[in-house]
Amino acid sequence: MKKKLALCTPIPEKKLNLIKEYCDITICGELKHGKGNAAEEQTKNECMGNELIVLGDEYAGADTIKAWANAGMKFIGVAKGTPVTVDHGAIKEAALELSYTPGRNAVAVAEFTIGLMIASTRNLAVSSTGLHLGEHLGENSEDVYQIPDIKNVVWGPLDENHPFTDYGIGFELYGRTLGIAGYGAIGSEVAKRAIALGMEVIAYDPYCPEERIKADGVIPVDLETMLGQSDIISIHLPVLPSTTAIVNKDWFSKMKPTAYVVNTARAAVIHQQDFVEALQNKVIAGAAVDVYWQEPIPANHPLLSMRNVTLTPHMAGLTVDVDRWSGEIMGDEVLAYLKGEKRKHLWKLG
Repeated sequence: MKKKLALCTPIPEKKLNLIKEYCDITICGELKHGKGNAAEEQTKNECMGNELIVLGDEYAGADTIKAWANAGMKFIGVAKGTPVTVDHGAIKEAALELSYTPGRNAVAVAEFTIGLMIASTRNLAVSSTGLHLGEHLGENSEDVYQIPDIKNVVWGPLDENHPFTDYGIGFELYGRTLGIAGYGAIGSEVAKRAIALGMEVIAYDPYCPEERIKADGVIPVDLETMLGQSDIISIHLPVLPSTTAIVNKDWFSKMKPTAYVVNTARAAVIHQQDFVEALQNKVIAGAAVDVYWQEPIPANHPLLSMRNVTLTPHMAGLTVDVDRWSGEIMGDEVLAYLKGEKRKHLWKLG
């Protein structure tokens, strides 16, 4: 007799067909109703009575977990890199394990982080925005397709009104030092790409074995060294009681005044007021930020008025490919459970 599986997140067809040999699958949650359209109570009812429940972004609090466990749930998986949308205490109390999908968007975030590094240090965002707003433009042309016969086309003259003077010209990543705070799945992917660009990469992570860091061609360092030597610091810290607001004025005061901070992790690890003041007072040169303490970012937030800050709307981990990677990992977790094998990706429930 086949087992019953409630599926709320996509799994690639090839892997799904293997799972179907063991399970009858019911589509539930956001996979059935669309992103953001699955309330917890609705998900709770749809998934009730299934031995295996695989969630995506759906919420499942303590009462939901207990109800599922009492109705026969023996496997729960959350297709997220950090499964914060479910109650860990209730899962542990039910004597269950929690499968998750670490690294599912590591490449997406790493590529985006490199993009933010270039965008901020070379002033791409402020330059593009300025042109769109009408800054530093020439006179209207009667025919934009009629090109003058000029061999050396330049945006001149180079005076106080020139975009290079206004926006700045930035620096190359080649030969610069990147400091990575938190050498996990994403931090290590950023390191590989930065090394390919010719950067020296140093990393601060007291919980990561030095041998693992060195194996990637990265230099493990203490916090003081990372802060003092880095031209760019990329934040890849999880939100824990010990890391909340850890990136504060003490960090900024030890950084180079020419340094940039890039954050594609979580805003909570940065002390908000200290960060704003460090940027306003030029304690550090600039920043690139994809995550905020409140989202959407309030319209009157001071970061929005700073020309030395590149802002994006929490999109680093979003690509059309992420669901596929996540589904591959979770599909393997499901198959391991069905075959009675050890699962590879189990969250530490504490």
